[in-house]
Amino acid sequence: MVVAEVNWQSAASEADMKILDRYIGTAVASSALIVMLILLSLFTFSSFLRELDDVGTGRYGMLEALYYVLLTLPEMAYQLFPVVALLGSVIGLGLLAGHGELTVIRAAGVSIMQIVVSVMKVGLLLVIAATVIGEWLAPLCRQQALSMRTAALERDFNLISINSFWARDGQFFINIRNFSPNGDLGGITIYAFNASQLASITYAKSASYRDGGWQLKEVKRSEISSAGVQVSFEQQLPWATLLDPDMLDVVAITSESLSIVGLLKYIEYLQDNGLDAGVQRAALWKKIVAPVTTAVMVFLAVPFVFGSLRSVSMGQRVLVGTLVGVGFHLLNQIVGYAGIVYEFNPIAVAIVPTAIFLLAALMMTRRIL
Repeated sequence: MVVAEVNWQSAASEADMKILDRYIGTAVASSALIVMLILLSLFTFSSFLRELDDVGTGRYGMLEALYYVLLTLPEMAYQLFPVVALLGSVIGLGLLAGHGELTVIRAAGVSIMQIVVSVMKVGLLLVIAATVIGEWLAPLCRQQALSMRTAALERDFNLISINSFWARDGQFFINIRNFSPNGDLGGITIYAFNASQLASITYAKSASYRDGGWQLKEVKRSEISSAGVQVSFEQQLPWATLLDPDMLDVVAITSESLSIVGLLKYIEYLQDNGLDAGVQRAALWKKIVAPVTTAVMVFLAVPFVFGSLRSVSMGQRVLVGTLVGVGFHLLNQIVGYAGIVYEFNPIAVAIVPTAIFLLAALMMTRRIL
């Protein structure tokens, strides 16, 4: 009888904890959703105002500008996730504390550590959502936004530098002047080197990717030797290169907007051609650490509610949470830029800001346990 009673009490306790998990999770998740919607609304309005400068160019009208901004929302949401996780958790738990519900939960025998576990469960859902958006939705929408905007503006899209895009493919150095929305290239110049000497220069008015390979059109080829320069013309010429349309899509957007798979592919391309990939490695490790950062921000909200801020108003909690979120963003940016300039280890650069805030969260939580 005693064993049966203990088992019944244990089962009831587990059932109660599941209800508690859902209740706390709903409070935190709903608050995080509201914070995300508010922040996205502000950033959407700001981005739309910037796009108004190009409205009226080509076919780029108000609807196209609005569509472009909407397509960039997943990328904005991904970048905002750490701050949203922190503010959503602070507000959600703060509302429970303000209504006395956390006091009742504690009086019922639920420890702070059990509440932390409940909060971290919803934190895991936020991490999964951030990963899905950052690795799939944001890069896809970003590329679609760039293609739509370029087509509507009716002008060629310059890839990296102000005037053109440069790439290295083994012994070839490639300059591409224009990149049209349908994937065709324009103004391609290919410099071939033999050892340290320039061997040939090939210029093509355009290039199209067909049947797994590039076809250069209206080609002028200049062969350089000790006897002089021999010029030949071809209407069409096949072009074998590592640069495929997928790779050009990768380099057409910033490293921060790429998925982990896209970054790995771009880093491999740069390494194969002996080019520096420091910026891309830093972006890669920042992407890898990002889910952990979101979880740390959720964890950091617990001592805000049970610690020294337990008796302050909701507005003060939100203010402190915002300052902490902005502080993390600034620290992350400063450490990231310093890592690129001084060539620090990209893994350490990505981990240090998150590790600092995790250590602070652990120390603050230890005081309230």
